[in-house]
This record gives sequence, structure tokens and C-alpha cells, in this order.
Amino acid sequence: MTRYDRIGATYNHTRRPDHRIAVKIHEALGQVGTVINVGAGAGSYEPPQTVLAVEPSAVMIAQRPAGSARALQASAESIPIADESADAAMAILTVHHWANLEAGIGEVLRVARKRVVIFTWDQAIFRRFWLLDEYLPEVAAFTETQTVPIDRLIALLTDARVETVPIPHDCTDGFGAAFWRRPEAYLDPKVRAGISMLAQTGEEVLRPGLTRLSSDLSCGRWHERHADLLDCETLDVGYRLLVADL
Repeated sequence: MTRYDRIGATYNHTRRPDHRIAVKIHEALGQVGTVINVGAGAGSYEPPQTVLAVEPSAVMIAQRPAGSARALQASAESIPIADESADAAMAILTVHHWANLEAGIGEVLRVARKRVVIFTWDQAIFRRFWLLDEYLPEVAAFTETQTVPIDRLIALLTDARVETVPIPHDCTDGFGAAFWRRPEAYLDPKVRAGISMLAQTGEEVLRPGLTRLSSDLSCGRWHERHADLLDCETLDVGYRLLVADL
């Protein structure tokens, strides 16, 4: 059983692709004819030219929409297809889950002919996100063990440009920092179930911090402390696109 067989059952409810992020990912892919999505999950952000999705979790594959590209149940570290099978390969919020990063990046580079696009986060910025910094330091510590440093990815890709992806305040994709202006969302167990860093940390560990967050929302303390966020349309919470031309 893979990690997402355990925690991914509700992803299609709270992890709906955000069209603004999709535009950035598709622009990063450029005018390529074919794409392989590695660590594809339920298929978020796959462009129309996707020809194959590689995903180890049967639970996630089962949530792929009808008409999606063919899904191959396999790990990023060992993709059973030929070299240069597509023009580009993409990996969206997945590299931190790979058991062997070097092997996974090697496979991504092997199956792509022209370009690799990776969506991830910069932990140096992400760790300052108010949810982790003020309420859930245990989750901050957990993400430190999971994160892949941007510099390490650039080195493994040989070279890559890095693009900032600001997160809109009404982001429809409920990943870790998507609710930066909607703090009450983190009190919803269905939302938390779709955020791997929270789902893996566990409810007992989260409870004290979430109780404090609930109290601060009730009395208005959170809104006073973060009044500067309330008029922001987007926020740089550390999410980044890496684009490598081969």
C-alpha cells in the first residue's frame, strides 16, 4: 500500500486544479506536443497533450476524471517506458514524496526529450507561513524532513530556471498554504485530509494548535495579527516552478 492509498481517498473533493496555476504550468511546458505526468495523482494540471500519467497509488488513479490520459501504476523511480517517450515530463507537488529523489529525477530526464517542469516549494519561504510558524510548529518540523531544496533540484536537473507562483486568495486547489487568507478552512477535517503535511502529522498532534487557531479566529486575534493579508489578492508562500530545457 502506498502513502496515498492511505491518505488520498478524498483528493478529488478538496484538490481541484486552480485555473490560474494551471496557466502558469502550461506556459512553462510551452509548445510541446506530448507530455508525461509523473507522480500524477488524480490528474491535476494535466494539459490536453498528456499521453501518459505515472502514479503508484491505485486510490489516486481511481479518482482520475473520465477521458484522462492513460494511467500507468508505477513509481517515479522506475518508469517502465522507453527513453524520450514524450516531448516533456511534468511533476506537480510530488517530488517530496519520492523515496529516491535522484532516481526519480533521473527517470524524468530519461523519458523527456525537450523539457521538464516541476512544481514544488521553497522551504525557506514556506516555513514562515503563519499556520506553521504560529500554530503548528510540529508540521513545520515535519515539512523540513520532507522538503527538497530548490538548489538540489536545480543541480539534479543540471540547470533550471525558477519561477515564482503566487497563490490566489481564493485558490481552488486545497494544498498546504492555499488557504492563507481563509484560515477557518484549516479547522475542517475534510480540508486537512487533502493536505499531506497535515494528514501525515496526525490529528492528535494537530489538535492543540488548531484549538488555538479556532480561539484566535473567534476573538478576532488572527484578523488583527494578519490584517495586512486581508486585502491581498495573491501571496508568495514559497511555491515555485522549475523549468529545465534538455
